[in-house]
This record gives sequence, structure tokens and C-alpha cells, in this order.
Amino acid sequence: MAPAQRRIWLCADDYGISPAVNAGIRELIARGRLNAVSVMTMAPHLGANEAAALDKLNSGSKRAALGLHVTLTAPFEPLSEGFAPLLNGQFLPLKTVMRLATLRRLNGEKLAREVSAQVQAFVAAFGRPPDFIDGHQHVQLFPQVRDAVLKAAAERAPRAWVRQCGRARSARRLKGRKELLLDILSVGFRRKARWAGVATNPAFAGAYDLKSDFAKTFPRFLAGLPDGGLIMCHPGFVDAELKRLDPLTGQREKELAYFNSDEFPRALAEHGVTLAVPD
Repeated sequence: MAPAQRRIWLCADDYGISPAVNAGIRELIARGRLNAVSVMTMAPHLGANEAAALDKLNSGSKRAALGLHVTLTAPFEPLSEGFAPLLNGQFLPLKTVMRLATLRRLNGEKLAREVSAQVQAFVAAFGRPPDFIDGHQHVQLFPQVRDAVLKAAAERAPRAWVRQCGRARSARRLKGRKELLLDILSVGFRRKARWAGVATNPAFAGAYDLKSDFAKTFPRFLAGLPDGGLIMCHPGFVDAELKRLDPLTGQREKELAYFNSDEFPRALAEHGVTLAVPD
């Protein structure tokens, strides 16, 4: 008897950041090449039309789980009134947010209010709570921020799971500073999630050196990833708006091309993996 295939989540982040990224993500969902999308509710290109175009792909049988991509870093602006600290009306840069969170110098009440506002915006756009919650630039893992995210999940999206970014044990390597940092931050995050009664994904993959060949890198994410594991990705087309808001540009089109290629389903088959079917 052939071993059962492992079912995984392949999640495209940053829906809403630009029309071109949105279009690329929708193209992959329509082709059955993605089964999860993480939505930035405060991003400039999550208007009613863009939300409806994404939601329409789930009419009939559900093709993709839709989640909230909690965003708390520049160059984006808060949804809640009175959020602080800000710089020129925008959230602070990632390194500053991480430093202040680590020192416990953020305002927990204002964080909770902002995360709650982003959940509410998701509900307004899609008519229901998110299927899962994660964070732009992994902010959901930071001290203080994780408390606000887990509180929002427990109270406003009780059926949602939250993204932890610890790798499968067999995939951990000492090299890779970013991956190691995510492993470490995820230990405390998973513990807090258990205390809050919030589910998490069993393992994570998708962080990589952006200078590497994505077609050669992706199959490594599949090795050792357990059933229910999650792979983060950032496919999309590039437009001027994306270039204005995010440094990750050309690599998005390389990821898009790979997921549209015959190499992608071949890699899944070779590793005994299939995309999970959303509830």
C-alpha cells in the first residue's frame, strides 16, 4: 500500500499590496497552485473590487483558505485611531518595532486595538472571520505583538489557527540566521498559543536567501514537512505600486513562474505531498 500523501498549506502573503500582486495570486488559485492567501487589510489595494475578485474564486467549492496578514511595520498606516508610536503617520520600520517589542516598550492596549481593527476590516471585506492569522514580516511572533494577535484570534476568530514559524525538526540547520531566529521566536509563540487555546500549524517553511534559485530551493521546503505544515511564498507580478511599497519585487515573478510551471507539481509528487483542501 502506498503511503498516504502529506497535505500541506501553500500560502501566498501580501494580497492587497498592489494590483499586480493581487492578479498573480488569483491566477495561481484559479489554476489550483495555491490553497491559502494572507490578506493585508490596511494595504492600499484591498478595495471592494479586489476583495470580491478573491472571494469569487471560492464560490462553489472552496479553493483557498483566506487569512489575515497582520501588518504593523512601515510604510503602512494603522487602521485604528490613536495608534502610537508612528513616524510621519506610518508604522515604524521593522527593526525598530522588533527592538521595542523585545524591550516591552510598545503599548499593549494600542496594539490590541489595532490588531482588532484589522480583523474587523477583514470581516467587513469578506463577511466572515479569517480562516487563519499570520503577520507581515513575522511580526506576530514578537513579544507584546503576539499577545495582541492571540487575543484577537481567541476572541474574534475562534476557529482560526495562527502561524508559527518553527521548522520541522528534521529540517533545522544551524546555518541560516533568519530561520534560526524564527525557530527561537516560535518557541514562546507556540507556548502562548497553547495557553490561549489557539491552534497553530505544526511546522513552517519558506524563508530563504533571495539570491538563490527558487526552483532549486522550493523542493527543500517539502523535505520533512509534516501533514498540515505550511510553506510561505510571495508570488505576484510587479508594478510601480509594488516598487513603491516593498523591496521584494523581481523575486515575486520568479516564484510566480515556478508555481505556474510543470516543475512545481512534479516536486510535490516526488515528495509525496499534495495541497490540502480548504474546509
